[in-house]
Amino acid sequence: MTNRMNWKWGDTTPICAKPLASAEIHIGDLLWIDTDGKAQPASTFAKNTDLSGTQTAFTQKFLGVAMQTSPVGATNPIRVATTGTFEFRDDTASSVTETLGTFVGPNLNTAATALKTDSVVAVTSSINGIGRIVHLENVPAGKAYVAILSTVINGGLPASDPSHTKA
Repeated sequence: MTNRMNWKWGDTTPICAKPLASAEIHIGDLLWIDTDGKAQPASTFAKNTDLSGTQTAFTQKFLGVAMQTSPVGATNPIRVATTGTFEFRDDTASSVTETLGTFVGPNLNTAATALKTDSVVAVTSSINGIGRIVHLENVPAGKAYVAILSTVINGGLPASDPSHTKA
């Protein structure tokens, strides 16, 4: 929850989404959409049995990146980026080599109880991903430049939504 615009470049293809009134949303938060059509930060997404299962479920409901804040109690729609390149904290282990095109997904918090809203980790399959690493040179240590693609609005990364036929 850094509440800073982490957009780097590219068309953000923004939409307006109504936030869940009981959720606090910060600029730069990864967002998902609930069954009532309300945007929520990744930190409110129900944890599955493990990180991979949680990532897969989150990816299917991935809405985008918050471009506006929404305090608790607010119900006015906020802008959400559904595409574009964003800077996130990168929690990938140093033993993992990231290259251009590496899939990334949200990571669990330190207590492993919920997803983080502003960081990613390398994943082995697009089914767990919300984007791909698109830039490696001169990226600050511990950061990743990720091209996101909303599953809800744009169909997500190829093969990211298990309800669609995989190529």
